[in-house]
Amino acid sequence: MSPEALSELIFNIANTLVSEGKAGTLTSDLIPPQAKFAVMRPKDRAHGDWASNAAMQLAKKAGMKPRDFAELFAAELTKADGIKSVEVAGPGFINITLDSASAAAVVDAVLEAGDAYGKNDHLSGKTLNLEFVSANPTGPIHIGGTRWAAVGDSMARVLEANGAKVVREYYFNDHGEQINRFAKSLVAAAHSETTPIDGYKGAYIDEIAKRVIDEATADGVDILNLPRVDGGVDKDGEPLGEGDSEQREEFRKRAVPMMFDEIQKSMKNFRVNFDVWFHENSLYSDGEVDKAIADLRERGDIFEKDGATWFASTKHGDDKDRVIIKSDGNYAYFAADIAYYRNKRHRDVNPADVAIYMLGADHHGYIGRMMAMCEAFGDKPGENMQILIGQLVNVMKDGKAVRMSKRAGNVVTIDDLTDAIGVDASRYSLARTDYNSPVDIDLNLLSSHSNENPVYYVQYAHARSCNVDRNAAAAGITYEGADVSLLDTTADGEVLAALAQWPALLKEAGDLRAPHRVAHYLEDLAATYHKWYNVERVVPMELTDPEARGEEAEAIRIAKAPEPARAAARLKLNDAVRTVIAEGLDLLGVAAPDKM
Repeated sequence: MSPEALSELIFNIANTLVSEGKAGTLTSDLIPPQAKFAVMRPKDRAHGDWASNAAMQLAKKAGMKPRDFAELFAAELTKADGIKSVEVAGPGFINITLDSASAAAVVDAVLEAGDAYGKNDHLSGKTLNLEFVSANPTGPIHIGGTRWAAVGDSMARVLEANGAKVVREYYFNDHGEQINRFAKSLVAAAHSETTPIDGYKGAYIDEIAKRVIDEATADGVDILNLPRVDGGVDKDGEPLGEGDSEQREEFRKRAVPMMFDEIQKSMKNFRVNFDVWFHENSLYSDGEVDKAIADLRERGDIFEKDGATWFASTKHGDDKDRVIIKSDGNYAYFAADIAYYRNKRHRDVNPADVAIYMLGADHHGYIGRMMAMCEAFGDKPGENMQILIGQLVNVMKDGKAVRMSKRAGNVVTIDDLTDAIGVDASRYSLARTDYNSPVDIDLNLLSSHSNENPVYYVQYAHARSCNVDRNAAAAGITYEGADVSLLDTTADGEVLAALAQWPALLKEAGDLRAPHRVAHYLEDLAATYHKWYNVERVVPMELTDPEARGEEAEAIRIAKAPEPARAAARLKLNDAVRTVIAEGLDLLGVAAPDKM
């Protein structure tokens, strides 16, 4: 019997007690939804397999003492199939012990469902637009963007496992001053000049500049002799003359697609595939910005002041109104944000019911104006628009921070990380920590084959379970027709309980936008499995301890030299663990190796 089944049973008992007039002043309308009746694993296993505080939740509404009310629940629970015993403890906790067959039923549930075990459809019927990474196309993906790639893709997988339709979206900031600075940096590099003060540095700038020159030359364009503008100096230190921007535009036109291509390749290599690659520039070229402003004007949220056009965001809770068209006629950056959100909600293909933005720590002050804009369009902040703020990543090696990239200069990039520890360790280590918290990535630890390395520890559990299968096959052991009620040892019970908690954990991870909970669950399951593996065997071993007698000898025999029926049941349990670990790792975009 699963925790969800027990929760449903307790909910039904509460309603039955009300209908039979046994629940004091409690009425059916005062009983919370079933999901509120949490069933927990007791810290002390002597208290049973599962525990509930339902009587304590409802006692005040019933006008009864919690312990007395708990006794009524206990009496009904003992009548249910699969429950061995129930006791009331402390102020009114209900402790439940299942019979071995009921506890072990989770094994059949896992193997029948396969990698669909725990997956559900409670988020179905809604399209969630999940925008993450969204780095400027002016350089390689840095470590902060790499964290969002790991967290965002894992979150998308978890949401899909809960039935949601997820649109993974990458927003290219290819309009504005950062692109001008990128082009200026390339021109300077092409002429062997000093990088502009506000420019981009790193070997990749030299690489891209050379590629642009080679491509232009192949096309018959003498790009270095096109007229140019640059406020710097030439290679001899002489001030550069003014001219038009033809050379810079030629570099921009050719270099930005090159960076797009690099970013897309990096994402693919990191096992992240986007459904939509959205270009900011299209908001202007397609008239989306003007449409959004016109929409807000009709709603009474646009006004003119000091020669500029303003969004009246204070009407919707922001701390100040926002300029969207400057007095010089140029659009403020926020104009694109307004148009982009409106586009997400009303586009022809997969319009978003929920637009989830995953932004860096430096965007925290942006939340107020974004939520105001959401409300101005008639939507619900926090519901139709959700903003997740991620914290910083520190990459460590030999106890010191790693700050320099061979290619990007002053940042660590996605390729630097994966070159150092691989995609699996990179994705797992970045996704296993709550994105609200800073994270330290220890390159020495994550490249080690030790139990302290969390990704190795989980992957090794999967590889170990595969090895058990190979050894069982060699010994002629199969689990066809296995009796799972024989999974009755303490170690068996711990593994069974861990497997039973997966569906609720997966649902919770989706509702809370918390893929790191999947990693924590996998580590707990792996720890429970490793302990089980060290205590009990599937393939019998020859016993050589002549000192053991009586109950001790029987316990050793059961653990180390099980009879065929028990060995078959254990093999079945082993494969259930393997199935859930593989499923969980897949949700994090991490491989489940069969050998290590």
